[in-house]
Amino acid sequence: MAKTQIPASATESADPDSASEPGPEDREAAGRVLTLASDALAKLRDTLDGRFSQAVDAMQATQGRVIVSGMGKSGHVARKIAATLASTGTPAHYVHPGEASHGDLGMVTRGDCLLVLSNSGENQELGDIIAHGKRINTPLIAITSKADSTLARAATVLLHLPEAEEACPMGMAPTTSSTMMIALGDALAVALMERRGFTKDKYRELHPGGRLGQMLVRVSDIMHPVERVPMVKRDTKVPQAVAQITASGFGCTGVGDIAGRLIGVITDGDLRRHLGADLVSRDATEVMTPSPRTIAKDALAGEAIAQMNEVDPPVMVLFVVDTASNDPQAPVGILHMHDLLRAGFA
Repeated sequence: MAKTQIPASATESADPDSASEPGPEDREAAGRVLTLASDALAKLRDTLDGRFSQAVDAMQATQGRVIVSGMGKSGHVARKIAATLASTGTPAHYVHPGEASHGDLGMVTRGDCLLVLSNSGENQELGDIIAHGKRINTPLIAITSKADSTLARAATVLLHLPEAEEACPMGMAPTTSSTMMIALGDALAVALMERRGFTKDKYRELHPGGRLGQMLVRVSDIMHPVERVPMVKRDTKVPQAVAQITASGFGCTGVGDIAGRLIGVITDGDLRRHLGADLVSRDATEVMTPSPRTIAKDALAGEAIAQMNEVDPPVMVLFVVDTASNDPQAPVGILHMHDLLRAGFA
């Protein structure tokens, strides 16, 4: 069997610095698409009215889920909007209108809210899901460019897309219109996030995997608890401090005052620097490094990495404190560089 010949240009490096300029026809096509999209989004922004807030009201008030539906390209956009809503604190899922007519109408229940997308507003496949929503008194938010369409007339809230030219040379393939739908879906999701007071912690709960989840891991999630924090009193002799360092496995021990507040740290390096015949008779305060580095338990793990690496050589251990407590200098945990590495931080 003859091998397919791949053009040399297709195997070249994807280095953006080495990429050649697009051809004039390609640049013209890209420019037309982006310009039409930009103009349409500006028009959409300027034509938003009180119905947008009514749509947000309906979605926020729902006791169930936001059921997003659409056919064809509108269906692909609807899937994206449903995913964005669900990942930002608004329970939502996509229902295919064709499948809805064959049993999936059971996914739409009382207490839900329908968000239906159709550029023309006349997709026959949407009829059953719209009718079902009416039977169970489900609010219907419609996104369409045809204010006199069947979908628009059935809507509880109509989000009308302004008239805009499709970028397709034939003016038929959904391009500009689908861009407006995606942007309007994002606007709804963000408005709901802000109304709900959706925080970074809530966001992390819904994004535990991947880079997003990692970025929002807090020190308190991966630190060792207070019971594991190695501490000795300020008048502890060095041999007892060494025993604590050995037993803890962290390569150090904190030094506390009479109230348990952290006043210093003793590391293997501190011991080497104070080697001498009288080392065993010294108190902890005589060999410790005063004012050790600490980090708040609510800080992001990425902040801990940055703090460890801002000195040379890097610090391997940070004592964790609760800045909101009555005694913010009392350790509530300890964090080792290895803990951060195990959590996926380089």
